[in-house]
Amino acid sequence: VKVTIPFGNKYLDAIFSVPEKKPTCGVILTHGAGGDMNFPHLVSLAAYLASRGVLCLRFTCKGLNIAYRTKAFKTVVEYLKLSDDYKLSGVFLAGRSMGSRAAASVIRQLSLEDDDDFIQGLVCLSYPLHRPKLQSKLRDEDLLFIRCPVLFVSGSADEMCEKQLLEGVASKMKAPKKIHWIDKANHGMAVKGRTTDDVMEEINAQVFSWLRENIELERK
Repeated sequence: VKVTIPFGNKYLDAIFSVPEKKPTCGVILTHGAGGDMNFPHLVSLAAYLASRGVLCLRFTCKGLNIAYRTKAFKTVVEYLKLSDDYKLSGVFLAGRSMGSRAAASVIRQLSLEDDDDFIQGLVCLSYPLHRPKLQSKLRDEDLLFIRCPVLFVSGSADEMCEKQLLEGVASKMKAPKKIHWIDKANHGMAVKGRTTDDVMEEINAQVFSWLRENIELERK
């Protein structure tokens, strides 16, 4: 279901992937610095989750400024929270690369503003912990602040998220967290010798099983 979400004097394009049964839980997904909501990984994940009872709302926000992206993500969260069509008990925020930074930033901001339980967790796909070859400056401040459960799915050969560094940050986080490493995957989740579909199946299954651990989804 295509929707447009008012954002200041503009609109954000978004698509709902709606499960057959009435969903109680949702996931809001967004893309990285390049691309849009039709990035294949997002489309694949949304379809996978919707077929298993989780409502997915993915949206496009062009803009390389993290504050702008965060503001857009926050607008989408409010939109879904106030939606009459879908009455959800809670949502998980998910993003790929820069999108996951925006999601983390939103969760931090909302936790400062109010203490409601609408946001139930964070899914970071290819979290860009540092710029390539610039491991000294970590983008970890929002992560250290978050209290809700966090799942990281990262490639073990991600040039923007060195394995030891993410494990170090995770050990300092207050939130319950889990890291799933995709063996030999780079930042774009490409793995030599594996098809994109094969890698996506692994990512999707990981995300779903983690969601299921964190919410009581009806087991199929």
